[in-house]
Amino acid sequence: MDSQVAQYVPVLMLIGLAVLITGGMMVVSVLLGKRGRRTTIKDTAYECGMLPVGAGNTRLSVKFHLVAMLFILFDIEVVFLYPWAVVFKRMLAHPDTANLIFFAMLSFLGVLFVGYLYALKKKAFDWTH
Repeated sequence: MDSQVAQYVPVLMLIGLAVLITGGMMVVSVLLGKRGRRTTIKDTAYECGMLPVGAGNTRLSVKFHLVAMLFILFDIEVVFLYPWAVVFKRMLAHPDTANLIFFAMLSFLGVLFVGYLYALKKKAFDWTH
């Protein structure tokens, strides 16, 4: 067997095992499960212990989406900052690129800070309203 194909054999075995176990659980569930009558209350959606009343697709406030976008913005900052911090020490060994990588991060943080100040000015972080 070719060495590249042989590397995929454990993955295929794992997929096969997962399909067998899943299928087996479903078959055992059908064979051993109770076959009782289904009532209307059993078929209703479970919503945190409350009966679902009203429309299921209520509109969300714009504030919800604004907070979500701000979370993504600052999350991307952290994701970008960690690799930069890891590489920065090695980049200091090369004086010609040390200033470049430092000022690239400073400009990134500067743009992010301006966005943060804009969000503060627009009261995007005010949770009371």
